[in-house]
Amino acid sequence: MYVRLGEADPKLSQDNMAVSISAAVGIRNGVQMMPNTPGDLAKITDLFDRIHVRDGGTMEIGGLWQTERMALISELAAQIDQSRKAVAKHTEVKEKLAQLRAREEAIAKLQSARSGPTSILLELSRLLTPGRGPTVDPGKLGQLRRDDPAAAFNPNWDARRLWIVNFREDKRKLRIEGLARDGEDVSELARRMSLSDYFVGVKLLPARRQVDTATKVELVRFSLEAEVKY
Repeated sequence: MYVRLGEADPKLSQDNMAVSISAAVGIRNGVQMMPNTPGDLAKITDLFDRIHVRDGGTMEIGGLWQTERMALISELAAQIDQSRKAVAKHTEVKEKLAQLRAREEAIAKLQSARSGPTSILLELSRLLTPGRGPTVDPGKLGQLRRDDPAAAFNPNWDARRLWIVNFREDKRKLRIEGLARDGEDVSELARRMSLSDYFVGVKLLPARRQVDTATKVELVRFSLEAEVKY
């Protein structure tokens, strides 16, 4: 019979934490007496003495086993039961740790998404939301309004005058294509992106006018490029 109990001490090999015995030891279900040969009892008590108390062993209190055979068997049976409970507890703790790790990984993925490409989409949404504007240091924006009011964004701009029809980002290189009512709407978007903490090197590409076939309204088809920061 091959027996391994408890958790191995890191300093001991797996082979040192297992023993072979001729027959079962202890008292099965608290009633049936196992063979409990002297040699097997000695091997099992020695095995327990190499396992930490926290893991169901007797390492820290080794050498205090009963000397009378029946008392030793009873004590050993109780120790085996305690070891089983300790192992069961270890399994429960490991399962809880696995759940916590899975939760941490999920949170990490969400945080990564918020600080990655998703954060750029969120910022672009802020730029195009009426009443909102770019993510920028208030002090920096206030100084800009005092030094060069034309360089600051227009808080009263109606972002519904501009539509994004294509958005591509590859290796932090961004290209946006869209339609706007006029050139000032395009300039306002470029201005807001230039002020934002998430974009750098904003560049307007040549635009052209076109007439919408459905509404017959003249629009500006534009493109701009920038690098993103996240």
